[in-house]
Amino acid sequence: MKDKFYEYIQQLQDSITSKLEEVDGEATFREDLWERPGGGGGRTRVIENGAVFEKGGVNISAVHGELPKSMQQYFGVQDADFFACGLSLVIHPKSPMVPTVHANWRYFEMYDKAGNIVDQWFGGGQDLTPYYLFDEDAAHFHTVCKKVCNNHNPEFYSTYKKKCDDYFWNAHRNEARGVGGLFFDYCKATDQMDMEAWYSFVTEVGDSFLDAYVPIVEKRKEITYGQQHRDWQEIRRGRYVEFNLVHDKGTLFGLRTNGRIESILMSLPPHVQWRYDHQPEPGTEEEKLIKVLKKPKKWV
Repeated sequence: MKDKFYEYIQQLQDSITSKLEEVDGEATFREDLWERPGGGGGRTRVIENGAVFEKGGVNISAVHGELPKSMQQYFGVQDADFFACGLSLVIHPKSPMVPTVHANWRYFEMYDKAGNIVDQWFGGGQDLTPYYLFDEDAAHFHTVCKKVCNNHNPEFYSTYKKKCDDYFWNAHRNEARGVGGLFFDYCKATDQMDMEAWYSFVTEVGDSFLDAYVPIVEKRKEITYGQQHRDWQEIRRGRYVEFNLVHDKGTLFGLRTNGRIESILMSLPPHVQWRYDHQPEPGTEEEKLIKVLKKPKKWV
C-alpha cells in the first residue's frame, strides 16, 4: 500500500503543478529535492511572484525511521518505527478576490521492532479560505467535495465537512479559518471499508482537487481591486498564519519529527499584516465574510 500510494502522489504532484503553471501563465514551480537525516526525503515544488499565484507549494514526502519519543507518547506506543508519505499543498493567490486553498492526502504505517505493521491509516482533505466571499464559489467547492464523497458513502460528506469545520477553527479567535471543505484522519480498515476502499476514496478526493479549485481561480483572477482589498487580504492572512503555527497537526508533526523546515513553513504567505483590534466596517463585504466565519454554513 505504501508503494502504491507514494506512486500516486508523485503523479498527482505532476498533474497539479503543471495545471497551476498553465493557469498562472508566467511563473513556474522551482523543484527542490531533499533528504531527511532520520530516513526518507521529499520533492518540494514552490511557485512565487507569478501573475496569479503570489506564493504556493505542492510538496510530496516519504519519511521513515524510529518514531520520535514525543510522537510515541502522542500515540501511546513504545519502541515503534513509522513510515509516512503524503502530498501537501497551499496556494496563496496575488488577488484578494481569489481564495487561498489548502489540501493534503497522506498515508501512515507504524511497525513493531520486528517490522510488522501494527497500525495503518489514511488522512487528508481540502479546504478553501476566501478573503472576499462569493457564495457560488464556496458552493462549487463543496459540491465537488460532496459528489466525491457520495461515490463512496452517503454519510461521508456531512461527516467530513463537520470535521473540517471543527478542525480549521481558530479557537483563540472564535472563528473559522475559511469556508471549509473536507477533513478526515485515522481512516483505518473496518468491516465496511478495507484499506483498498480507503485508498480509492482518498485518491478520488485528490483527483477532484483541480476541478474544485481551478474554475474559481479562472472566474476571479481578472477582477480589479485596490489597496484596501489588499490590506484586508493581508490581515486575514495573519489569521491563516496563526492557525498553522498554533493549531495545525501537520505543522506540529513536522516540527516534532525533525522535518525539513523550509517545506513545513512553505504554507506561510509572503505578505501579512497584524493590526491591533482591527474590525471591519458594518455592512461591508469584509464584515460579510466575518459573519460567515463565526458560524459554519451549509453550502450544498
